[in-house]
Amino acid sequence: MTGLPVYRWRLAPDGLATRRQLRALGLRPGGQDVVAQIERPRRKRGPLVAYLYRIDRARPVRPMTEQRAAALAKANAARRRCPTCRRDAGYVIPASLGMCAPCADTPHLAA
Repeated sequence: MTGLPVYRWRLAPDGLATRRQLRALGLRPGGQDVVAQIERPRRKRGPLVAYLYRIDRARPVRPMTEQRAAALAKANAARRRCPTCRRDAGYVIPASLGMCAPCADTPHLAA
């Protein structure tokens, strides 16, 4: 994203906000393009970058409907189900393991 104005951390002008700041205000970007970015310097690594959006062009967050809540619950349940033993692990299955911890600890199942 070249050509964007770059501001230092905490020095962005009024009227611009990150996605999280918009969400805290009950807003969403609503399809608008990024207008600027802020950079937070770090030692030994590149800076952290956050994109900024105009608050006046932001739209209200869409309300959660019963259908959306049900779809979200179903998707989260699928992330907790172990593909090997088909049980609900009670936590999100780590992508690094690809199965629940008991299945990963069993040598003949993990191989």
